[in-house]
Amino acid sequence: MGKKKASGPKNSKAWAAMAMVSGVAAAKGTNLLLDRFWKTSTKRNPPSNPADPDVALWEAVAWSALTGAGVALTKMFAQRRAASYYVKSTGQRPPQLAKKSR
Repeated sequence: MGKKKASGPKNSKAWAAMAMVSGVAAAKGTNLLLDRFWKTSTKRNPPSNPADPDVALWEAVAWSALTGAGVALTKMFAQRRAASYYVKSTGQRPPQLAKKSR
């Protein structure tokens, strides 16, 4: 019979760390890529603060939408990869992603 790995606070902390690190890394990497994309496509620096009244409305909306969607998607993909790695390493889902029985 296969040996089932233990779950508990230690695994929960490991998952929390994996999720946080993967999310932060994905967000930072995405911001760097989006900055380059913005500079290349508009020939301008991205707005440092889209709420600034001196930033054109189109530019504020476009930058906010681009960064919001880009960061959210890459963070989600990175955390899904971290969850897959966690499952392969421990044989079970992270506690925060465990399916609830009805």
